[in-house]
Amino acid sequence: MDLDAVRTFVAAADAGRFQDAAAELSITQQAVSKRIATLEKTLGVRLFTRTPRGAKLSIDGQAFLPHARDLLRAEERAIAAVRPGRRALRVDVIGRRLAPATLLGDFHRAHPEVELDVVTLFDADAAIDAIRSGTIDASFRAVTMPGRQLPADIRGARTFDDPLQIGVVRVYDEPVELLTGPAHVLAAARAVTPAELVGHRIWMPGLVPGTEWGAYYDALAAAFGLTIEITSPDFGTGPLLDTIADSRSLATFVGERTHLVWPADHGLRRIPLRDPTPVYPHSLLWHRDNPHPTLAALRDHLRSGRFDHSSKTGTWTPAWA
Repeated sequence: MDLDAVRTFVAAADAGRFQDAAAELSITQQAVSKRIATLEKTLGVRLFTRTPRGAKLSIDGQAFLPHARDLLRAEERAIAAVRPGRRALRVDVIGRRLAPATLLGDFHRAHPEVELDVVTLFDADAAIDAIRSGTIDASFRAVTMPGRQLPADIRGARTFDDPLQIGVVRVYDEPVELLTGPAHVLAAARAVTPAELVGHRIWMPGLVPGTEWGAYYDALAAAFGLTIEITSPDFGTGPLLDTIADSRSLATFVGERTHLVWPADHGLRRIPLRDPTPVYPHSLLWHRDNPHPTLAALRDHLRSGRFDHSSKTGTWTPAWA
């Protein structure tokens, strides 16, 4: 349906005269008549009847008018969803069950009036490309892997003190936990050290070589002599939890704020790691020229310090972070 014709119909209905609608839309009266005639042909009904005082809505016109207004409001929402400066703040959270999604949810609960579009991009390269092109406003990522540097026009938010800071900047260090089934030898432990995991099988089929999370767990395994297996296809969280629940030998790593739901009979255990506690370094990245007002509010929210574990002693993260 031609939305210009719909807009003209609404203007004529509100004005009561084609001449006044033409003045409002800055087109000729002939153009108004032509658009209305085209719309009537599309709908197969008459929308107006001519009177000495102007144009009066027909019964069909009265029925169509509220739907026409809805169409125009839908058009406005569609444009606002993609127009820079007017659309909702668009943030990449890597995965909707992971800590960045939880952080963004915390922000929205603190600021329920803000509009957010939550997206999930595959890796840091995709996120940085999207930030540079303006298709997203910010991304939570672990940066940077060995041998990689951020582009000069991307900056993050570790301390937020220096608005021109370029480089690797963290907003949340997330403790890593061990997840086991009830029959695992470590299932009853209140906490374990990374050293105590030497010789145990850690199964993480979702690790993808070349990604920032793959680099993180490679560094963790190398630092503590751990065995992390990525054998078999990644069929998703459900099959992973099913396998861990039934295994006496397999365990996996999860973030402290990773949201997982499993059946009650699985009896899975989330066990903290201590001495040291491995933490996953989440950074917020955004383009230095991004003027979106909600982006500033998000940075202020993260600046509150409630999410910062980086200053705590007894933690470990890769040197490249």
